[in-house]
Amino acid sequence: MIQQSFIPRALQQHAEDAAGLWEIRRQMASAPHFNLARLTRLDYRIEAHLDGLRLAGDAAWEICEEALEIAGAGEVFAASILALECAAEDRQKRVFGVASASIDLSPGAISALGWQPFDQVRRRIDRLVVAAEPAMRRLGVGGAAVHRRDPGRPLIDALGADDPALRARALRAAGELGRVDLAPVLRERLADEDEHCRFYAAWSAALLAKDVNAIVALKTITESDSPYREQALRMALLRMDLPAAHAWRGELAHRSDGVRSAVIGAGVIGDPESLPWLLEQMSFPALSRAAGEAFTMITGVDLAASHLDRENPAGFESSPNDDPEDEDVELDPDEFLPWPKEGAVAEWLNRNLSSFQAGSRYLAGQPINPAWLHELLRKGNQRQRAAAALELSGIQSGEPIFETRAPGFRQIQLLDAFEFYWR
Repeated sequence: MIQQSFIPRALQQHAEDAAGLWEIRRQMASAPHFNLARLTRLDYRIEAHLDGLRLAGDAAWEICEEALEIAGAGEVFAASILALECAAEDRQKRVFGVASASIDLSPGAISALGWQPFDQVRRRIDRLVVAAEPAMRRLGVGGAAVHRRDPGRPLIDALGADDPALRARALRAAGELGRVDLAPVLRERLADEDEHCRFYAAWSAALLAKDVNAIVALKTITESDSPYREQALRMALLRMDLPAAHAWRGELAHRSDGVRSAVIGAGVIGDPESLPWLLEQMSFPALSRAAGEAFTMITGVDLAASHLDRENPAGFESSPNDDPEDEDVELDPDEFLPWPKEGAVAEWLNRNLSSFQAGSRYLAGQPINPAWLHELLRKGNQRQRAAAALELSGIQSGEPIFETRAPGFRQIQLLDAFEFYWR
């Protein structure tokens, strides 16, 4: 017989593991060493812990509710799943109240809305998008957007909301949902007083309409110290023609604060013409791994699997480290990327360069076209898959962006359905 004291401890462990694994998933969903298969396995691990909580009913809710007192976004995710599945109004008000009070906690609730089948959360999302509180409406717009379901009039209203966080989420959703008809509204918001709104207005306008003014705004963001500078770089280059993209990348490469952007940009552009230059950048420790990833984004070669990588340089230590005196607490942007072995990469390039055509755009080793992009959505790593989804959205104007961060089991279903439709 199971001792009663064991049950609370087991439930506590399920709650902690569900929250902790979700936090790991949040990072891995855009990691260069994760693909759809690994993401799906992680999602099933999260589901196993959620199942342990589901089976316990009210006892599990009490533990998750207590965790909300010292909540991180992972705890909000676990509690939101239980509240949504039991359909108890008081529990849903509790978790969404906690989530709406903090931008940092909101992703947990939005992720929970996206985790559930849409039919099971449609009514909750419909209520959230018309709530009186802007923060609640933001959760609703986010939940609809991750499902790639258009909330309709509430989205349009949110684009002009006084609350900048709600406005920014709606501007982002317009692009994610493929709302080409909203391009004039996005254009008006390029001069928004809020930096988050300015970025998402430019990002969505560039994606949906290839808006010249939006591309200029993205270039300005890239050349600033904005937290959105890398996202702005990627979207700007995605929507430029090849000569303009090369010209801007060249300008960035000649700026001391722009070389890293130029390296990343070479991978976004995808022109094999940049491969010799990327090889040169691999000799600089601060750029080496980013240059290796850009090289892979163009050629498709897996540096580690092809034995084109090396050990970390002597004395190298990823940040943040364990030194309490070290004030650098920023995560290493190149974590999980291999260190290229320049000599071996040079030999590979000499053997294979002739198979690539300069002046064309490649992604992961093949010229960019819809068939290859769909294949990458299945077999690419998470960054390649995200790039493929954006490329497809640009080609198929008015279509929502495929959500590469959705639960893996749902992504597989969507990809299977898509392939059946196009046979």
